[in-house]
Amino acid sequence: MLRRELDAVYEVSKTLATSLDVHKTFREALNYLTHAFDWRRAFVVVAEAEGRLSGLCAIGLTQAEQQRLQFESGEGIVGHVFASGVPATVPDVRAEPLFLNRTGGADQSPGIPVAMLATPIRADHRTLGVLVIDCLNPEERRVFADDLRLLRMVATLMGQALLLHRSVTAAHETLQDETRRMHKALGMGSGQRNKIEQVVGVSGPMLKVFEQIEQVAPSRTTVLLRGESGTGKEVMARAIHSLSPRAKEPFVGVNCAALTESLLESELFGHEKGAFTGAQGQRKGRFEMAHGGTLFLDEIGDISASFQAKLLRVLQERSFERVGGGAPVKVDVRLILATNRNLERMVQAGEFRADLYYRINVVSIQLPPLRERREDIPAMAQHFLERFNRENAKATKFSPEAMRVLTSCYWPGNVRELENCVERTATMAHNDVITDLAFPCRDNRCLTQVLHHIEREDAVRPSRLAEIPITEIPTAPPPRQPAYFGGGGADAGDSMPADLSDATSLGAPSAPAASLARTDDKPEGERERLVWAMERCGWVQAKAARLLKITPRQMGYALQKHGIEVRKF
Repeated sequence: MLRRELDAVYEVSKTLATSLDVHKTFREALNYLTHAFDWRRAFVVVAEAEGRLSGLCAIGLTQAEQQRLQFESGEGIVGHVFASGVPATVPDVRAEPLFLNRTGGADQSPGIPVAMLATPIRADHRTLGVLVIDCLNPEERRVFADDLRLLRMVATLMGQALLLHRSVTAAHETLQDETRRMHKALGMGSGQRNKIEQVVGVSGPMLKVFEQIEQVAPSRTTVLLRGESGTGKEVMARAIHSLSPRAKEPFVGVNCAALTESLLESELFGHEKGAFTGAQGQRKGRFEMAHGGTLFLDEIGDISASFQAKLLRVLQERSFERVGGGAPVKVDVRLILATNRNLERMVQAGEFRADLYYRINVVSIQLPPLRERREDIPAMAQHFLERFNRENAKATKFSPEAMRVLTSCYWPGNVRELENCVERTATMAHNDVITDLAFPCRDNRCLTQVLHHIEREDAVRPSRLAEIPITEIPTAPPPRQPAYFGGGGADAGDSMPADLSDATSLGAPSAPAASLARTDDKPEGERERLVWAMERCGWVQAKAARLLKITPRQMGYALQKHGIEVRKF
């Protein structure tokens, strides 16, 4: 018997060493053992991550029976052997209360006792699974000591093979994860940067935007780009298209706010010959032009209510009819939309259809304004200046002081305003080095600044007329105010003094000149009047102080007291 066992162990070890595919090698080993030792059935269950035991391979079981090889730790004979780590021998499974008969083994040989042997598969001081066999035991006279000893040796070999398989699999998965990570990093570092032209971003908010773009680009999901005017929504739309499988297909863009409703319908859907005066022939619309590619609809929040219904039908049906036509035209188009409007408020006010809102707001990407990613301003400004130099054969560069002015500006027009400012300043520069004095905002000639504050004043000017004097005296000396670049700084004589013993309260009786005179357009409230004055004067503290008839020093105290951030242009 010993020679037979040694031959079996040799054959099993040779089989397990042929491949790392444990499903295949374990099955071949069990197949050999059942034939060599006249066993009826055999199977192996292994522990899963959640602690359950599930079938790995089996011999003599049907496919349906193999699917029922599921055990909890401690459940039945198999679960008990796994939990205790001790082999078990059952001469007659019908007489064993722990036997579950989950695969129907006890019902296949009526009148003949069926014996069951189970041994744990262990490796590295852990129980990885259970090896189980059953065989006929007529008259219950068979002694299973030799069979159990053989099973324990086979289980040891299987445990080592199973441990090696898991180690190699884990290493392979780690290598694949690292490869995917490197591909992703290379895609973000080179491929994406090459495809996202005119986009410079190293700040945290922009890195999140890049990550969202990379994740959404491979699908055909509708994307809604949101952000203030000038944040680069069309550039991001082109980036999504260039990173998608549709990159070789057309990218078609339409500004919905630039066209009337009738022209927009003809522009998007096309028209048939004779559909209206001047329609000399059939014309394809932008939807058809973008077939297989991407259609970018900018300023989607400015379309009329009636056109919203037409657009909703196209998005739902993926088909449309040309103006003056009746035949449906089906298209395969990926939609990217953009808006600087608050669509949620428009839906609440009844200005935008709720069903269209839910249709287009599938994946929403918020583009941060330039003032929230100031780390990108130096690189972006340098990018625009280098492009200007290439186009005009110049060698202009920024001085450190000029770069500080650009970084300190509020930039209400975002990237578009920065680009225009760089080009304008480089054009009007008298030498190859742009200094801080070259910017129009240094002497209040920034037209964007003036326009922005006129719009702000018209939008926030209240109708209430009142005067509330500023009377509270600061209890602690505030820190020295920094210099504000680009038209936002005070005069040299208006800097915060270190000694505040000579400071007077704003609007106090001891300082009649500090009381704020009543005017017809001055808003109510101390903070509101401070903001009003600063906006009227382009956020120049000295001018705002003269308007309120207080000193620049008192103006600085008041701004700090109310936590008003001085906008820097």
